[in-house]
Amino acid sequence: MECKKQRNATRCNCSYAGCPRQGTCCDCLNYHLGMRQLPACCFPSAAERTYDRSFEHFARLVQTGAV
Repeated sequence: MECKKQRNATRCNCSYAGCPRQGTCCDCLNYHLGMRQLPACCFPSAAERTYDRSFEHFARLVQTGAV
């Protein structure tokens, strides 16, 4: 399967400058799930910029209707 890194990178809202995984979704998912987190694309931009990508933060956002 061909990686669509360029296309993915245009939709990636990760604000971490220099992230080596931007646009490589499979690597990003593997990295974050291994740390009990979700990737940036699961969060609204304002929430993503807090760098709190925990499952718990995501659940709080869901409960408040922010996601």
